[in-house]
Amino acid sequence: MRLFKNRRDAGMRLARKLADYTRGGDVIVLGLPRGGVPVAYEVATALHVPLDVFVVRKLGAPYQEELAIGAIASDGICVLDREVIAYLGITESQIASIIKRETMELERRDKLYRAYRPFPDLAGQVVVIVDDGLATGATMHAAVEAVRVRHPARVIVAAPVASTSACAALREVADDCVCVASPEPFYGVGKWYDDFSQTTDHEVMTLLDGAYRRKTLATAT
Repeated sequence: MRLFKNRRDAGMRLARKLADYTRGGDVIVLGLPRGGVPVAYEVATALHVPLDVFVVRKLGAPYQEELAIGAIASDGICVLDREVIAYLGITESQIASIIKRETMELERRDKLYRAYRPFPDLAGQVVVIVDDGLATGATMHAAVEAVRVRHPARVIVAAPVASTSACAALREVADDCVCVASPEPFYGVGKWYDDFSQTTDHEVMTLLDGAYRRKTLATAT
């Protein structure tokens, strides 16, 4: 049984689960591109809080790129799943090659999505990091570690759907993990959406630009 029509529907439903976090403090929503940004846009819109993007890259296993062996984020953050790496027999030189390739893509996306916008000051804020789903949680783990160095008041992980194992692991590094559903068996994020078509760079930039313009207008008035 599918749980969500699309990412927009998922974001609106996730927003209702996050309403309590808008009370008592400054809140900002960070979307993980690409697929997390449409979800985060709906969350930020519904909660009337700022939206920004936080670029993180999954490190996919050789010849099995959908299988995460870790993730990287800005500020040189790298999270590796040594258990999976050992099981697959992946060498250090292979890991270095994967990290180099994904770092180039991370830098490309960050430059593309950020455009003229400076990175927001997260110090003292409640930061809600949003993705469209959490399977292993490796990418989100890297995001949490990278956000922590910017001294937020709290870091909340949020996704419409997540595996129970990912939620449990992320609660160890974040202040909370909020999701609409944690079905078991999990199968994969896309299985729970009617429409899970790939989000494009253009869609990400359009949503971010719209959110930034909305924030600018609100500040001016």
